[in-house]
Amino acid sequence: MLELILNDPVVWGALLGLAVVVGICGYYVYLFLHNVAKSR
Repeated sequence: MLELILNDPVVWGALLGLAVVVGICGYYVYLFLHNVAKSR
């Protein structure tokens, strides 16, 4: 079952999309915290 999941291009596309979304969210959290610290 795991081999089927790892060889499926749809799963890799979904994981790549999820990684991009998590990366963007992390960037916005960093940007927010950076701006809050700068405004003090």
